[in-house]
Amino acid sequence: MKSVLRTLVWLALVVWFGGLLFFPITAWAAFSTIADTHQAGTIVAKCLGVLHHEGLFAGCLIVVLLALGSWLKAFRMSTVTIGIVVALLMIGCTAWSQYSIIPRMERDRIAAGGAIDGVPKTDPRHVDFDRLHNVSTDVEEAVMLGGLVLVILLARDF
Repeated sequence: MKSVLRTLVWLALVVWFGGLLFFPITAWAAFSTIADTHQAGTIVAKCLGVLHHEGLFAGCLIVVLLALGSWLKAFRMSTVTIGIVVALLMIGCTAWSQYSIIPRMERDRIAAGGAIDGVPKTDPRHVDFDRLHNVSTDVEEAVMLGGLVLVILLARDF
């Protein structure tokens, strides 16, 4: 049972962390092959939404499995405690991005007429969009860092 539990934790982490690592490549591919930045941004936004929902599910699963792992003594208590804290921080950052940052970016894009590049960079809507985009990037990097911490933490427990 302990092996199954450990395998499920690793699988959930691999799915989430792997998606996080692959996402920048997806974004780069969209923006480097599609001339219309609005279309490329639409594709990237859809992919990010899928990644966020995948991460929210995987993160919740990791928390539940680590808690169960504590009860079954499948992991060290320090691994469970730190792992749950890190996973909850990752879930929180993911939810913040999906349900707060992205909707505000979308609001700015719509207010700018549908395509943010349709207004000058000095336009307040564009300025706010760019600011939110930078925050979004930082939040995604924080989630990636959390994923790396979880990988190291779980590997140390073997």
